[in-house]
Amino acid sequence: MNKKILVAYFSASGETEQVAVALAKALDAQEHEIEPEVPYTIEDLNWNNKQSRSSMEMNNLSYRPEIIDTELDPAVYDEILIGFPVWWGIAPTIINTFLESYDFSGKTLRAFATSGGSGIGNCERTLQEQYPDIQWKKGGLLNHIGAVEKFEEMVLLD
Repeated sequence: MNKKILVAYFSASGETEQVAVALAKALDAQEHEIEPEVPYTIEDLNWNNKQSRSSMEMNNLSYRPEIIDTELDPAVYDEILIGFPVWWGIAPTIINTFLESYDFSGKTLRAFATSGGSGIGNCERTLQEQYPDIQWKKGGLLNHIGAVEKFEEMVLLD
């Protein structure tokens, strides 16, 4: 493969991380964890509690959780795969923080997600609307190993 790929991911509970690590290994890609400056607790992720951190963030889509700054240089990659759990039918606001923290000019991005019940279609649509200057390719919902393998093939063949 001639493409240099970065697998960037946010994982609140570890599920998206498992998928991202498997994907990076399969693609011989670099991994980059999108880490919140203040880690999420189990209480923060309680979507049934309207006062939980995740509920409050997703009810204010202009909110941008701080991320730990790294030495990431998107310029060295041909394609960036960006993974996250689906929250409230869209990408968590920390993904916006990530996308607004770096220059993705001339880069191809592709979303992948994990979810307990939602698909990725609305996530992709929303990200494309919010960031029309980024070149987006079709992403995938990766809830099982078969989906990871199919997504890997799509990335390699595209």
